[in-house]
Amino acid sequence: MQRFSPRAPQPATTMNTPQYPSAYASKKKRTEQIVFFLFRLLSGAVALSLLGILGFIIVKGFSVLSWDFLTLPPTDGMTSGGILPAIVGTLCLMAGSACFAFPIGIMSGIYMNEYARKGKLVRFIRMMTNNLAGIPSIVFGLFGMALFVNYLSFGDSILAGSLTLGLLALPIVIRTTEEALKDIPDAYREGSLALGATKAQTIWHVILPMAMPRVITGLILSLGRVSGETAPILFTCAAYFLPKLPESLFDQCMALPYHLYVVSTSGTDLEAQQPIAYGTALVLIIIVLLINLLANSLRKYFSNKIKTK
Repeated sequence: MQRFSPRAPQPATTMNTPQYPSAYASKKKRTEQIVFFLFRLLSGAVALSLLGILGFIIVKGFSVLSWDFLTLPPTDGMTSGGILPAIVGTLCLMAGSACFAFPIGIMSGIYMNEYARKGKLVRFIRMMTNNLAGIPSIVFGLFGMALFVNYLSFGDSILAGSLTLGLLALPIVIRTTEEALKDIPDAYREGSLALGATKAQTIWHVILPMAMPRVITGLILSLGRVSGETAPILFTCAAYFLPKLPESLFDQCMALPYHLYVVSTSGTDLEAQQPIAYGTALVLIIIVLLINLLANSLRKYFSNKIKTK
């Protein structure tokens, strides 16, 4: 009888994976390198443009900066003196618009994400909020003049200008707050509710602190837009020449954006006013930079606070 020996085990066959040809792989890699090079080139161009603008303003305006320039009112038809009333007026308008836009915008974002039922109404409100964010600022200025200055009889005042700028900043605050709350996982809400907390307690003690860093980002963006607007305050509060500080919310005020426009386009001596224009622009940039640094510090504080909990 013929004896058969068992066959040696054959190696298991593996699934054949498609192998790209070397020419195709090299072409793909080369295309990827070109795309990334274009991205780097565009990013560098944007950064260089920003540095060029800032450098130009710093070179032109730094020689004007002095203690007198920051603490004295303008004199001699705005060809000498300082810009203190414009600085104070700008800070008053920014603070007033923040006091109006921030609470309403944050509460609206909370309602839209946490309380409102998802449906046509919410989609319509979101669409109108997005459209409101894209409306030109001069339209807000005309609306503010019609409503606050004329109809409500606030007159040309800090109050009318602050409310108009607050309306301008409101869509940004609402959308950024809503998006920040939307990114918080539902597990945190369910866990808090399961422990016996109410919905309001969950939002106030759990959800809102976690979303606060991104909410503050929205506040930074809104303040940055408000600080440089000229058209809304042109119709509601800005004065051409007012060498004194405002005493109440119903007073007119000077503001850095409008003052920059005035000294650049009109006046008794445009040549003498040109250095003042560059100095005003530099001061406005410094104020926005300081506000951004303060807001970034607050954002880091809340982020660290969340990590330590």
